[in-house]
Amino acid sequence: MADPYYITTAISYPNGRPHIGHAYEAIAADVMARFQRLQGREVRFQTGTDEHGLKMAQKARELGQTPRELADEMSSHFKGMCDALNVSYDRFIRTVEGDHHKASQELWRRMEANGDLYLDRYEGWYSVRDEAYYDESELVEGAGDEKLSPQGTPVEWTVEESWFFKLSAYQDKLLALYESDPEFLKPDSRRNEMASFISGGLRDLSISRTSFDWGVKVPGSDNHVMYVWVDALTNYLTGLGFPDETEEMAKFWPADLHLIGKDIVRFHSIYWPAFLMSAGLPLPKKVFGHGFLLNRGQKESKSLGNVTDPLELSEKFGVDVLRYFLMREVAFGQDGSYSAEAIVTRSNAELANSFGNLSQRVLSFIVKNCDGGFTAAAPVQDVDAGLRDKVNKACREELPAAFEELAFSNGLEAWMQGVFACNAYVDEQAPWALRKTDPERMQRVLATLCGCIRDLAIAVSPVVPQSADKMLDALCIPKDARDFAALDHDISMGAIAVDSPSPAFPRLDMPEAS
Repeated sequence: MADPYYITTAISYPNGRPHIGHAYEAIAADVMARFQRLQGREVRFQTGTDEHGLKMAQKARELGQTPRELADEMSSHFKGMCDALNVSYDRFIRTVEGDHHKASQELWRRMEANGDLYLDRYEGWYSVRDEAYYDESELVEGAGDEKLSPQGTPVEWTVEESWFFKLSAYQDKLLALYESDPEFLKPDSRRNEMASFISGGLRDLSISRTSFDWGVKVPGSDNHVMYVWVDALTNYLTGLGFPDETEEMAKFWPADLHLIGKDIVRFHSIYWPAFLMSAGLPLPKKVFGHGFLLNRGQKESKSLGNVTDPLELSEKFGVDVLRYFLMREVAFGQDGSYSAEAIVTRSNAELANSFGNLSQRVLSFIVKNCDGGFTAAAPVQDVDAGLRDKVNKACREELPAAFEELAFSNGLEAWMQGVFACNAYVDEQAPWALRKTDPERMQRVLATLCGCIRDLAIAVSPVVPQSADKMLDALCIPKDARDFAALDHDISMGAIAVDSPSPAFPRLDMPEAS
């Protein structure tokens, strides 16, 4: 039986509405979750919102709301985005929930019991926007004499009583982790960057605040709230029932994959494993830091007026089209760019003109000329077997191997080669001509194509689930025969049944120049 699989996104900070970057990560994680389910694995998929911290408290004050009122309102937008984009999470976690406070406080107690926490006074630079502390050596010069974080965000000098975590005690253990398990942090460029940071020396980490009270209370120090990243990272345990010895904890921890943006790699690959080591808990198997999605090559910002609402894109172009574009266009792990024109061009060329047209013309032909079904009696020719081999390789070998490495674009390129091979076969075999000259051969050609379309639809279903289901429905494929195990059964050798298809991927119009 296949091993269970636990995947998480970073939980989003809801001090503003979701942007395209949030959608990109949620969709990528959903593709991976659906892909693992296709392989027969029991999947646990968690996403959610990270609602504590000074930034939320300040934003609420600006708006004349309580932090909880703001958190409730904004978190609903992130959940709505996931639902609209067909993100198949098992739990949408919110850090204001009672079970999460319980889990965070237990993690704290275990780190304290291990002797890794102490009370002292914090003096240093803090970025409210990043919810992060920075050493003087990390700061960069802004306009005038302004000091900025490495991310370019404002920092302020902070002085207050704080609990500290002995991060310095974990320097050698973290380097040993990176050395012994190169798969722990990917891509390699992120691991090299973090290894260099650790080698430069780790300082103990301030992990509580007293200047505000919007957060998880520190056990035994009620005037302190936990540093938001202690609380946020713990969500991955909360969702499995920690600290209780639940079936979910036993089955799914350690997590198979934390999928996050490259800007929060330090928190997930240095702080988080150190906290877990301190608490005596197993470490996640892999952290993957993906790149940024740029709007026509520019990072989105409110000041530039180029922030994109992902739901507007999905309404304009279609959910599956947006999902396909984001996974196909960008080499996952690197920065990439998008535009409305690029979405239309990619969708029309690959989805509408290639895969959609292939399915539509073959299935419509069967409905019109074969009364919607037949059983092919003619023998399989070399050209038929050759096409099946190409599609098998794409769907059963190349796409799965690439997706396992989160190389979604490479996997979809291999899949497209299978689509192109089918279109070339249709043109070469010309079933419309065979209808008059050799009806039995026509049926064998059509059966071969139906088998290939079935395989291609199943393989790409993690990326375009609604459209793939539409095709599989038209092919009368049972709901319980739509995973990778079903590819072992070649439907071209049995009875073919087809319902009238409707276009899965209509052609899109190029947006007017603004």
